[in-house]
Formats: sequence, C-alpha cells, structure tokens
Amino acid sequence: MNVAGDSERVYGGRALSDRRAERRRRFLAAGLAVIGEKGYAATSVADICAAAGLARSQFYDAFPNREKLLLDVYDVVQDDARDAVIAALAAVENGDRRALVTAAITALIDSLGSDPRRARVSYLEMLGVSDAVEQHRSRRRAEWATFIEATLRTELGGDFVPPGGHEFAATAFIGALTELISTWSRMPDPRPPVDGIVDTMVAVLSAFVPDLDTPHRIGD
Repeated sequence: MNVAGDSERVYGGRALSDRRAERRRRFLAAGLAVIGEKGYAATSVADICAAAGLARSQFYDAFPNREKLLLDVYDVVQDDARDAVIAALAAVENGDRRALVTAAITALIDSLGSDPRRARVSYLEMLGVSDAVEQHRSRRRAEWATFIEATLRTELGGDFVPPGGHEFAATAFIGALTELISTWSRMPDPRPPVDGIVDTMVAVLSAFVPDLDTPHRIGD
C-alpha cells in the first residue's frame, strides 16, 4: 500500500503542498512590500507575518531566517526583470538594433524602477547584510553579464568582442544602469520621464555595440 507524503495530504480540499506554496507567495509579497518600504534592517519577522496575515510558525516553515526571505525576494525581482527583457526582445519583429536596445532597456527599467520597492530591494537593501548575501548578489550580476554577452553574440555574431572584452563591457553597462535606475527610482514625484534613462543607456551601449542603425538579427 502506498502512503502519501505530507505534501500530498489534502486539507479542506487543497493539498498541503499547495497551501505551503500559497503561504510562501504571501510571505514573498509581504517581504517586498515591507522591506521595500522600511528597509531590511528595520524589518522584523513579526512585521512580515503581520503584512502576510500569517503566523510566525508558518514563516519558519517557509524560510529558515529573515535573510533567506530577503534573498528570495531579490530573486523574484531579478527573475521578473529578466523575463521582461526576454519578452521585450522577442516582441521586436522589425527595426534596427537601436529599437532592440530601446525595447530591452525600457522593459528592464519598467520592471525594476517603476515600483520603488523593487528598486530598493535590488540596489540598496542587499548591500552590507552579510558575506552570503553579497556573494548571492554577485552571482546574479554575473548571470546578467552572461545574458548580455549571449544577446550580443546572437545579434552581432559569435566572433564579436566589444572594447575591453565582454566581461568589462557588461560590468560597465550594468554599473551605469544600476546607478541610473537607483537614482531615478528615489526621485520625488513627478519623476523625470523614463525616456531620459533609456536615451542615456543607449548612448552608453553604443560605445560597445557598433552600427545601432543596422537592422537587427534577433528572432530572424
């Protein structure tokens, strides 16, 4: 006879695994809201539980500690931004490289910067927490660098190498974009139009990507 595990048990018509997944989503949403408003250092587990409407024991069933919640909230923000950029690139069917770059940067800014809480988690609250958090942040930045390199190679060919090499080019681009979005997201309303950031970053990228007015190849 097969005995179902705890995750397969059904309570009130819902599997335990579904209930845990739903509680996790609520804690992540609460983490983004509270940390994004108060900051990580000022946020307690009690704050997260109150915002999520869940018990402290349920928090520790989902996360070993507050730091792990921060990492997972950060990952959600980063994953959403990556998915937004991928969708934007795929949606540009015709046009030149400038149109491709503009679509990608606009999508990234909209995902990371339009909600100040997402920008704060990405660019402020991950700093100075612990060595483990810094290592995690560095890994995610490296993933962005790899994504940028792969995108450039797809568009410009596998033999293309930007001035200084792909690693330095990606680091320069990510650093500039990070500071711009962080500064823009903290400006009081009404903030300057996003177009200003896009124009600035297109100009930065033009130092590494030749012939932005050439028809793009991605999706061909």
